[in-house]
Amino acid sequence: MTETLKVLVADDEPLASERLQILIERLDNVEMVGIAEDGDEAVALTEELKPDLLLLDIAMPGLDGIEVARRLSRQDDAPAVIFVTAFDQFAVAAFEVAAVDYLMKPVDQKRLETALDRARAVIAAREEEGPRLRSDDDSKFLEEFWASDLSGLVRIASCDIERVTAERDYMRLHVGPKSWLIHHSMTALEQGLDPKMFVRLHRSAIVRRDFIAGFARNPSGRWVARLADGTEQPVGRIYSEKVREIAVR
Repeated sequence: MTETLKVLVADDEPLASERLQILIERLDNVEMVGIAEDGDEAVALTEELKPDLLLLDIAMPGLDGIEVARRLSRQDDAPAVIFVTAFDQFAVAAFEVAAVDYLMKPVDQKRLETALDRARAVIAAREEEGPRLRSDDDSKFLEEFWASDLSGLVRIASCDIERVTAERDYMRLHVGPKSWLIHHSMTALEQGLDPKMFVRLHRSAIVRRDFIAGFARNPSGRWVARLADGTEQPVGRIYSEKVREIAVR
């Protein structure tokens, strides 16, 4: 990678683009090479200008930011992507397309600098690794999540999650005594989490396999999973076969 980081900004809000331009101009070895006002223009300018990095809004006319990132990821020389948005509910979807970082508006100068450092590291690692073919062994599963709390956004490694429970339109990620809500569907999470590590036991619960201490029958004859923290998770009728699958291993 060249010493100067070439950045393309894609945002349909002029004030947001202007703010990013001001923040970028304060930095050494960072050059803003263009501004796109919607998703289609972001794809076209990326193909024309070959930036190292996209600072990409999510909610835009035409193609949204997630779809832009998805389309560009198919290219061999795809740029790194940092999402810049006013909405935290897109964090899971953002990392499904391998975003480097996820910034909340209004963007803070120090937070931007941290995100750009991450982008440089990712780009450098890609260049050192060199071009390679995709293989079936490449991870297709989510390795991390971002969730909001009072301090901002928190990165949560998938392997640290003990269980996921549904709360209406939200999913709660449990890690020890702490938990975070994310806006996502249970079905999408089931598909996104590695089935070798996680198992769905109920329409409203996914559990990490090694967090299951055992199974027992309740008074009505239904299976209940005993978890490592001493709590119990009922097993839904349609998921009862999962008990047998786990027990015979």
